[in-house]
Amino acid sequence: MDQRELTVLMAALFVTSVVTGIVTASPPRPGTEGNGLSENESATLWSHDADNYTSQEEYRQRYGDERTSLHQLANGTDITFKRPPATAATWTRNDFEDLEPGGSDTSVHPPHASLEDGVFIEDAHATLFALQPSTHSHLESGETPLYIAPNGTMRGLVDYRVRVPNGSTSGNRTGEWSLTEHEIEEVRLQKDGETIARTNGSHTPAIDYQIDDDWSATLTLEAEIHVRLKKTRRTDVGNGTDVVYREETQNVSDSVNVEIYDLSAYPYYAEYPNGDAGVAIFQSRPWQGYTLTNEVNASVRGVWRFYTARNTNWDTLVRSNRTGSGEVESDAIPVYVHAYPSRIGPRTEPVRDGPEVIDTWGTEHPSPLGTIGESVNIEVVNQSYETTYGVAVRAENVDREALHVAGIVRGVNASIVESDAGSERQLRGSNLTVEVLQQNQSQATLRIELRDNQTGAPIVLNDNARRYPIGGSTRDGYITIANREVETNASGVAIVTITEPGIYTARYHAGSWLGHNPAYVSDTVTARWHPLGTIDGWFAFIFEVGWQFIPFFVMFYAGHRLLRMLGPEDIFQRNP
Repeated sequence: MDQRELTVLMAALFVTSVVTGIVTASPPRPGTEGNGLSENESATLWSHDADNYTSQEEYRQRYGDERTSLHQLANGTDITFKRPPATAATWTRNDFEDLEPGGSDTSVHPPHASLEDGVFIEDAHATLFALQPSTHSHLESGETPLYIAPNGTMRGLVDYRVRVPNGSTSGNRTGEWSLTEHEIEEVRLQKDGETIARTNGSHTPAIDYQIDDDWSATLTLEAEIHVRLKKTRRTDVGNGTDVVYREETQNVSDSVNVEIYDLSAYPYYAEYPNGDAGVAIFQSRPWQGYTLTNEVNASVRGVWRFYTARNTNWDTLVRSNRTGSGEVESDAIPVYVHAYPSRIGPRTEPVRDGPEVIDTWGTEHPSPLGTIGESVNIEVVNQSYETTYGVAVRAENVDREALHVAGIVRGVNASIVESDAGSERQLRGSNLTVEVLQQNQSQATLRIELRDNQTGAPIVLNDNARRYPIGGSTRDGYITIANREVETNASGVAIVTITEPGIYTARYHAGSWLGHNPAYVSDTVTARWHPLGTIDGWFAFIFEVGWQFIPFFVMFYAGHRLLRMLGPEDIFQRNP
């Protein structure tokens, strides 16, 4: 978060003073735990917390110390990021060390764990704690896939308790049970049923994995638990002793569906006639954005922004033994990065004189607002939106060697894949002309011609629009004139009839260079028409004016003849 965004959020915080939220537990207070983060960093983690703002004075009285500005801000609202932060993985890795299992007679598990019981093994489970690096993507309601890096670490909790039978007495015989051995023999990570990594038995396994060339998968954490008990039977007669061993093995597991986030970006380039550079990048999964140069850090990002929030399933833990169970506050809380479509939309940097976004495209999705949660206060889109799978920009300079494409999963950057058909697009000037072909006093026929400014070849237009602009051979674009859209024929010509005199502007709206090769820049030209611009028009004008004055001529002529017939002296005699 930059200083300007922090200032705006601080102002909003002081205006509203209190933003409410509902949660079942409170996260650790920033600065109170050593989890590899500063107070500012840990303050940004808790987007599922209750945003009940506490004033600086009240905070000072309650805790006896000061807090940072960012800590104060996070106390009343939620912090969002332009890129996936590393804080979630850092916190999770360090906090995981505080996770402690129970002993042989106590099982510790989160409330959502799937428990398994055997003869001697009870309340056994293997529960996924976290997969990192990863990002929960809020695409739409009911669709929040978990994207994981191809190389990462799975952490989990495995625990159980052993039921040791009570001793028994029958006649002159007694039987006693004792636990001789119990262990987690092995922990495995499976992908679609196939083991891809394993480790020795541990209650808190951390397994590194690598997944290549896969799109989606079901990952399973599986643990094998083994116990061995001894039963000693004694007989009073002859002091006989008999020892019997019983063993049991229990497999427990937990599964999650994931999307393997391995990016490959497909760039297309163009050079404008004025020397500007154009670049467009397409990727079929949500991604963050890309940089254009190293020198001025020019970059563009799509619709996605990020926040971090804890997995509330781990707010409490259940401790169970043979007499009962009870919940306790958890000492270990996993935190995940979340990606969401923002109302801020695609942006470029620098903001004022940076690159210009000329096009974005993707698929239409309804708002994912319902998946965010009531206690999370962020600027998520509240209506249908379009994913930015493709973003095209125009900039003064693009350094192709410095092109860097970042994903929504921390640390995952796209490899640049050049198109088989070539990634360079020709972008040429266009030549639009308009002439008055025919005209009379009531209408005029305009001839519009559109040609390639470089070769003179006609530019043929059609309306075959495509959803994804990169690729294809048909040409989009149109010409506007006299409040209508027209298209050129095979000769690059369009004919338009106008009936109102005036100055007409014809404008060529060129189709995007993303979908055309060669492509063209737009052009504008004007034409003037008025009926008086022709001899026929002047004749019609004179005839019309003369026709309108005929009654006046008749009246004038009649008055003149009457004066001549009567004479002046007759008039004076009749009107002394």
